[in-house]
Amino acid sequence: MNILTPPPAATDDRPARPTREEAEAAVRTLLRWAGDDPAREGLVDTPARVVRSYDEFFAGYAEDPVEMLARSFEETDGYDEMVVLRDIRLESHCEHHMVPIIGRAHIAYLPEGRVVGISKLARVLEIYSKRLQIQEKLTAQVANTIQDVLKPKGVAVMIEASHQCMTTRGVHKAGVAMVTSRMLGAFRDNPSTRREFLAIVGAPRAGGLEG
Repeated sequence: MNILTPPPAATDDRPARPTREEAEAAVRTLLRWAGDDPAREGLVDTPARVVRSYDEFFAGYAEDPVEMLARSFEETDGYDEMVVLRDIRLESHCEHHMVPIIGRAHIAYLPEGRVVGISKLARVLEIYSKRLQIQEKLTAQVANTIQDVLKPKGVAVMIEASHQCMTTRGVHKAGVAMVTSRMLGAFRDNPSTRREFLAIVGAPRAGGLEG
């Protein structure tokens, strides 16, 4: 769903989305509330820019993370060791203040006969992060979805992020990172599996790797 397209009809669980014109009018209201004049030269195009940026910030509402994992592969030559994707860039927005959450995530699973393209793991994270979030819920959503769809022996998700709701407002504590994790299956039940995951995500990064 694109915020620039006509809004859908109302449903039982979610009201109809405002039109683009209504969204831009709301931004002009906020500009006036902040004490500025939305009609001045520097702000005249700001409402349209904000609406377009929201289309990108919250694109996850229009995508299905379950569908993202639907295609998996059985031709693994019996591979049954841990698959880990670490240092995935995370950009989300706090649902309490609508300010950025910036950090990184690590995702791992133990295959049970099937694997999925690693980009799909990053896309699941992106879909959920492109919604208004709290970090605890985001961590659980990513892990639970991978577990439910792929049905591996276990899933581990760890997120480390900085929240601008406490660094740029409120207590103004910069340099603080929040760490959350969700361990399922073997990662919860087997201490050695959990330790292996934590050792991998904490290991020094190889300088020759791109990104």
